[in-house]
Amino acid sequence: MSRIVAVAPVLPARSYSQGEITTALLAMITTDPTRQAVMRRIHAASGVETRSLVMPLERYSELASFRESNDFFIAEGTTLAERAVTQALATAGLSAADVDYLLFTSVTGIAAPSIDAQLVQRLGMRPDVKRLPSFGLGCVAGAAGIARVHDYLAGHPGEIAVLLSVELCSLTVQARDDSMANIVASGLFGDGAAAVVMAGDDRARELGLPGPEVVDTRSRIYPDTEDVIGWDIGGTGFRIVLSAGVPDVIDRNFAGDARGLLAEHGLAVSDVDAWAAHPGGPKVLEAFARSLDLPADALEASWRSLARVGNLSSAAVLHVLAEQLDAHPPGTVGLLFALGPGVTSELVLLRWAAGAQAAGAGNAIGAAA
Repeated sequence: MSRIVAVAPVLPARSYSQGEITTALLAMITTDPTRQAVMRRIHAASGVETRSLVMPLERYSELASFRESNDFFIAEGTTLAERAVTQALATAGLSAADVDYLLFTSVTGIAAPSIDAQLVQRLGMRPDVKRLPSFGLGCVAGAAGIARVHDYLAGHPGEIAVLLSVELCSLTVQARDDSMANIVASGLFGDGAAAVVMAGDDRARELGLPGPEVVDTRSRIYPDTEDVIGWDIGGTGFRIVLSAGVPDVIDRNFAGDARGLLAEHGLAVSDVDAWAAHPGGPKVLEAFARSLDLPADALEASWRSLARVGNLSSAAVLHVLAEQLDAHPPGTVGLLFALGPGVTSELVLLRWAAGAQAAGAGNAIGAAA
């Protein structure tokens, strides 16, 4: 098993109320009064109260091209990434030179060299650090990233790894596109990043590193769902594909995967006391809870995150995990999960180890701002 030692959620400095964002984006997206009324209604029902944005709100209507928005993604994304990794390593009591493996994920911008490569010299990582940038997993990448880092550490138990997620979703909102997908996305997604420090078994024991252990993981890709979540990428950049069928995919598939993973370890849904669900929106969270017949407050951490910062794509479930990292006693069983394009799901079974409560002040979501 590997161990999650620290989680650092970070946000851009600018935060706006949902009402402010809606008002600013209305004319940018549509001048049709009927569609504007739809947009107001959708935004108000999103479960989002505030969002952090990487640019001043008035500047979004001035973006002239995908190149301009992507250049902004690289510059500002690298700054957020540096903050996240620095904070996570400090919380873990480690230095940049301790990092053996760095997995970077984003689905809201592209760069080569990728953002993780920019960080190596800036942070003082060793030149032999192993890196793996990932694009295309979307919202599932926070959970998938933990799972793939865990897979790596199973074969390298003496090493330290970092998962880094940077998502500047606001840069993908399409001007003059009043499709339902763009209207929903413009009211749901926010900007943010997160870094997760994980240790292999041997290194965690050697250094006495506390934190929840990754017990097992499960990946699933559901057939005939390619048009449910994703991007159409063209001259204006990333145009979102987001259908109303996501809850149906959850209803049909998720319970079997979650219960199956738990059963492999002699556990049932009732044994799980820590839930970290991707806050994909109200209907997504309701579908997760409905599929597992969860009590009303089981996904409260995800609902709070949705209200506070919106859906941060791959970083979202890591923000939810950050809030819970120090909140549970040893022996607590947790389940972290998310969905992404494909449609694919990723589930991570956690167990809080002895000493997890000492894993570090500073993991709390309040340290993110």
